[in-house]
Amino acid sequence: MNDDTTRGIRIRPGELSDAPAVLGMLDAAVAWMNARGNTEQWGTTPYSRKPGGVARVERYLAENEPHIAEWDGVPVGALVLDTGPNPQVPIPPAGEAERFVRLLVSDRRHAGRGVGAALLAHAVAEARRAGVALLRVDCWAGGGGELVAYYERNGFTPTAPFLAGSWPGQVLAMRVD
Repeated sequence: MNDDTTRGIRIRPGELSDAPAVLGMLDAAVAWMNARGNTEQWGTTPYSRKPGGVARVERYLAENEPHIAEWDGVPVGALVLDTGPNPQVPIPPAGEAERFVRLLVSDRRHAGRGVGAALLAHAVAEARRAGVALLRVDCWAGGGGELVAYYERNGFTPTAPFLAGSWPGQVLAMRVD
């Protein structure tokens, strides 16, 4: 458990019962991106209505290492860690043990409160706790590169661009040793 008293954020292990909250955050993220003109990153269909969307979130919560950020006991963010990237995404192997951010999402109603940054700091702590010196993430590299810049502001360095169909992606890494 992590109590970030300076921000009022508490991070706890996630569980399958968190699926509705995580799906709600993902649906709100799609709507927010679409309202800003970004229809390429996650499309226009709410995540909970995409084929396989619900099953993917449930699998993440049941089979990976999920963490939920709470504000006053209410889920406001989710982080899913794994031991490597999604094998279906064309990402170069790390060549060493790693923790990989499979999912990072925050509740748009709490934007600007540092939820994502707190979850990423928690990912660093979890990697260290596991004795792993490398933390990686992949993200959408399209648009104006805002998401890549977000991860850079949080200590990650771009390492390898990739293309998944027509979707431009970027792998970023952070040494945590």
